[in-house]
Amino acid sequence: MAMIDKEKFLAERQKVLQGWPTGQEVDIKEAINYHKNMDQEKIVINKLLQARAERLTLIQPRAGVALPAEHIKLLKYLYEEGEADLLPTTIDSYTRQNQYREAEQGIKESEELGRSMLNGFPAVNYGVKVCRQIIEALPVPLQVRHGTPDARLLAEITLAGGFTDFEGGGISYNIPYAKKVSLEATIKYWQYVDRLVGYYQEEGVRINREPFGPLTGTLVPPSISHSIAIIESLLAAEQGVKYLSLGYGQNGNLIQDVAAVQTLRELAEHYLHKYGYEDVEVTTVFHQWMGGFPQDESKAYAVISWGAVAAALSNATKVIVKTPHEAMGIPTREANASGLKTTKQIVNMLCDQGIEQTTRLDLEKKMIRLEVKQIIEKVMELGDDDPALGAVRSFEAGILDVPFAPSSYNVGKVLPARDDRGAVRFLNYGDLPFDREVKAFHDDKLAERGVSEDRDVGFQMVIDDIYAIGKGMLIGRPRG
Repeated sequence: MAMIDKEKFLAERQKVLQGWPTGQEVDIKEAINYHKNMDQEKIVINKLLQARAERLTLIQPRAGVALPAEHIKLLKYLYEEGEADLLPTTIDSYTRQNQYREAEQGIKESEELGRSMLNGFPAVNYGVKVCRQIIEALPVPLQVRHGTPDARLLAEITLAGGFTDFEGGGISYNIPYAKKVSLEATIKYWQYVDRLVGYYQEEGVRINREPFGPLTGTLVPPSISHSIAIIESLLAAEQGVKYLSLGYGQNGNLIQDVAAVQTLRELAEHYLHKYGYEDVEVTTVFHQWMGGFPQDESKAYAVISWGAVAAALSNATKVIVKTPHEAMGIPTREANASGLKTTKQIVNMLCDQGIEQTTRLDLEKKMIRLEVKQIIEKVMELGDDDPALGAVRSFEAGILDVPFAPSSYNVGKVLPARDDRGAVRFLNYGDLPFDREVKAFHDDKLAERGVSEDRDVGFQMVIDDIYAIGKGMLIGRPRG
């Protein structure tokens, strides 16, 4: 584990900035001064740390369109009408794949037709000056959200443009998103991004980093997403990152979701401290249900509301909000604002309440801690205490394995299914390094469901559970 040498990093920057003409606009010294003169209210980590201290849950949407004026108008609407505490700039799919020429064509088509022909904002094409127009037009902090395996140029331009929060990671923006991109490559790309954030940090600029917690968003057991978040945290801290927001995607069982969020920061801080990073601040992000949504709007609001309850009762620092149009594609701004207001109402109603630390909650926490310990220890053993090497070797060996991921670098043996209360368990462990206690726990939980439903525990449960919420239930029980 070592920080990228400064001279080597600065030399690589010159190559990265040549990736598109707008890269030449980046003057990092000038950008550092720009950040230092920003209103403190526009720095994401300031709001996150305040919320964490006050035990509040902030709300944030996803949003992004092709044209700057329309993008600003959309974000203003979500702030004013939707009551968002933090705002995003979601990047378009072409930019995520470094296809800037195609993004340029999308901009031209959007201008000609008067509506967005891209599913996000092409920040690289617009460059630093336009990014700053967006930052300066809004009264709250903005985060870059995307899904880019190689985000080096995107990071350079958006951070110089005044964004103070950058999402993603070398594992979480590869394994769930790409099919044939190697982990060695993406980890190196994201070490660059983290070194860039660390460089700003050395100059007194506070930029937050947020690995993508939900992964595939489909029945991901907490210990898998936690373990990957911890590895990405260690990789980021190694490059000088001081502020991390770690995410978790809602699974639907309230007790398990609360246990997951409550253990996430605890476990991350434990391993950061263990490896010598005691000055890293950790906050948490709860992603409302990432799987299939009901098409009926009223039912979709129920799913959003349940996510808001889980976020508030788990005391997540921030919740990423879904919309009632989730099953129908890109939402209208009105639908996006409606999801925000629904969430805000529930978060406000629950801000002075908590959830009782019951025996069931304690058991869920115990099992998450135990599973994460067994995974992380094996990853670090395989990597000789280097999390980058450990991650690559662990994915090759199936020690890390993300359910339903498209990546050819993911073994794909792990299968999850819900137990009789809807918590996500392991049906097939693949090559995860679990001991008999862990496996017996999951086997027993799934056996209880088999008895309850009078059917064999098997793959059909997995299929039924994937579609259950879209059909109006949490658990995919047989209907007779």
